[in-house]
Amino acid sequence: MGDRAAAPPRWPARLSLSATQVSGRTAVHARHSGPLRLLKTLYPEGEAIAHAVLVHPPGGLVGGDRLDIDIDVQPGAHLLVTTPAATRFYRSVAGEAVQAVSAQVAAGSRLEWLPQETLAYSGCDGRNEVRLHLAPGAQLLAGEILALGLPAAEQAFVAGRLLQHLEVPGLWLDRGWLAAQDTALLNGPAGLAGHRVLGTLVAVQDGQPTGLEALLDDSRQCLASLPASGVSLLARGARSVLLARVLAPDVEQATLPLRALRALWRQRLWGLAPCEPRVWAT
Repeated sequence: MGDRAAAPPRWPARLSLSATQVSGRTAVHARHSGPLRLLKTLYPEGEAIAHAVLVHPPGGLVGGDRLDIDIDVQPGAHLLVTTPAATRFYRSVAGEAVQAVSAQVAAGSRLEWLPQETLAYSGCDGRNEVRLHLAPGAQLLAGEILALGLPAAEQAFVAGRLLQHLEVPGLWLDRGWLAAQDTALLNGPAGLAGHRVLGTLVAVQDGQPTGLEALLDDSRQCLASLPASGVSLLARGARSVLLARVLAPDVEQATLPLRALRALWRQRLWGLAPCEPRVWAT
C-alpha cells in the first residue's frame, strides 16, 4: 500500500534533545512542546555517557497524533536514548498516527537509539519513522523491535497497517508497510513467515571491525535461540554496517537475545562494558 497525504495533527508534540561534551561530561538539554518529555538523564557509566529517558505521558498514539523527536549529538558526546515503556500505536478512527525521529550525530560522537518495543495494535494506521544522520567519524548503535498485534495476549493483528522506516542516510534503509491484509508478507517464507515480532539491531563505525570473523560467529551465537535470525556485515566505502535481524513469536524472545548482542557489539566495537539502562529493569 502506498503513502497517503497526512492530515494536520490533532495532538502534536515535539521534543528536541541536544547532547554536548564539556570537560569529559555529556550534558543533555531538552526543549519540548506538547505531551512529550525528557523524563530524566542518568549517568550509570560515569559522566561521559548520558542515558536520556523519554516519556510520552498519554501512553500511546491514536489517529491524528504526531510525535517529533529531534536529536543533536555534538562532537565528543555519547548519548543513549531509551524509553521506560513500549510505544503503542492504538486502533485508529481518525487517520494516521506518526512518530518521526531525526538525529544528527557529529564526528567523534556516539548515539545509541534503544527505545523499548513498538506495539502495533490491530486496527492501527501509523508511521514509525527513524532517520539517523551520521557525519564521517560518528558511531551508532540502534535497535527497534516491532510487534504486530499483542502476541503475548493472543490478540491478533487482523486489521490496520504500520509503516516501519529505519534509515541511516547514505548507508542503510529499511522501509516497508506492514498491513494486516498482506498475507504474503506476513505469512510467506520471504516475509515474516507467520511471526509477528520483528527485531533489528544496527551498528555503524568507520573501518572494518577487528576480529571480524570471530565477532560474526559470536554474534550469531547470541541469536542461537532464534532460528529465524541473521547477522551480516555491509561495507559502505570506508564505513562498516553490522546488521542483525530476528523474527520471533513474542517480544521477550526477541528482546533478550538482541540485548545480549548489543552488549557484545558495545564491548567489541567500543571497548565498553555491558551496561543496560536502569529503566529496562523496571
